[in-house]
Amino acid sequence: MNKICIVEDDESIIDIYRYKLTSAGYDVCLAKDGKEALVVLKKEKPDLILLDIKMPYLPGNEVLKQVRATDWGANIKVIVLTNISKSEAPADFRFLGVSQYIVKAHYTPAQVLKIIQQTLNN
Repeated sequence: MNKICIVEDDESIIDIYRYKLTSAGYDVCLAKDGKEALVVLKKEKPDLILLDIKMPYLPGNEVLKQVRATDWGANIKVIVLTNISKSEAPADFRFLGVSQYIVKAHYTPAQVLKIIQQTLNN
């Protein structure tokens, strides 16, 4: 069973994706801000991170930078799930090995689930 970590500060988004992913058979862990994400990701070592950009304490690109600098996080698959358009996103995301960049408002949870499944199967 694949483990997915949802790194998101919006409780309603967490609830939607936790339900969608557990219903699809995934093991799910959660982090509600950037600092918590670093602790949870190191402990859980998920197969995929669903990562928001704008979060308290540490933004998603900084979380990912620190994860990528570790042995265990160098190759974790990452899908950015945010409301920030790609053109407004921090430029360093291009260099941090992101599998997909999804703007929340443009995709349904079912579409995001399909992208997660495709990403994990590649």
